[in-house]
Amino acid sequence: MTDPTSSPYPRDFIGYGENPPDPQWPGGARVAVSLVQNVETGSELSLADGDERNESVYEINEPVEGVPNHCLASHFDYGTRVGYWRIVRALERYGVTCTVSAAGRSIERAPWLAKDAVARGYEVSCHSYRWERHAEMSEAHEREIIAKTVSAIETACGVRPVGWHTKGAPSPITRRLLVEAGFLYDSDAYDDDLPHLLEVDGQPHVLLPYAFDTNDMRFMAGGNFVGADDFAQVCIDAFDTLWAEGVTRPAMMSVGLHPRYIGRPSRIRGLTRFLDHVREKGGAWFARRDEIARHWRQRMGLPEAG
Repeated sequence: MTDPTSSPYPRDFIGYGENPPDPQWPGGARVAVSLVQNVETGSELSLADGDERNESVYEINEPVEGVPNHCLASHFDYGTRVGYWRIVRALERYGVTCTVSAAGRSIERAPWLAKDAVARGYEVSCHSYRWERHAEMSEAHEREIIAKTVSAIETACGVRPVGWHTKGAPSPITRRLLVEAGFLYDSDAYDDDLPHLLEVDGQPHVLLPYAFDTNDMRFMAGGNFVGADDFAQVCIDAFDTLWAEGVTRPAMMSVGLHPRYIGRPSRIRGLTRFLDHVREKGGAWFARRDEIARHWRQRMGLPEAG
């Protein structure tokens, strides 16, 4: 367990080194695959919602100042109107599960989505309240935002969320506030292919690293994905590398999905092609992030979390 001496965001250049622990994934899997649907519709900054400015990045990069950006809103709306359903139909065909990382304001406006996700056996975790970073927030404001996000998700789906992922940079105290609020894990790091434990305010806290390479966000403005095969090939290459290494070093793979991106008809084949490949190859454990976090606690000899 890493022992940060002064910050809940220590920089550890060694990690597990040449001999990472064997996670002993269920079924002897070589790779734990975590599919994450990021639900953000309605949480993007918008003057129409009384926010301080409009978000400017979506399928294109277009700053609009002084008036609501209805083009932006329409792009985000595709995610809940169409993209979400296209993704869940694909996951259902392959019999795999996911974590829905949801912004609180999105869930307040689409509570049916949270209910549907829970009914399908998905985890619903927190992706802040609005689609914004936390880096410059005051402690009081950030604590309020975390509580507001938890309340929105718990009210909609009847289950308290246990996982968190900040959009962009967290603040220096985000992780401390999450531990204070009773979260099981967060994904505010990109530093490993395995979970790891941190001690925060004397409490063991699970960190589940996320990834931006195996992520459909690269379809957005400034990214370098054009067609479905771009997404599929990157994910397949990552899985094949981890699968080969998994003979002696099983690992974890995160795949980031956004209904407004991968849910488009021109792109969804990128996801299904990846799932076809994994099914044919075998050796994968598709798991919710809370399942991975609980498994890791058990593997590290910690009592089961509440």
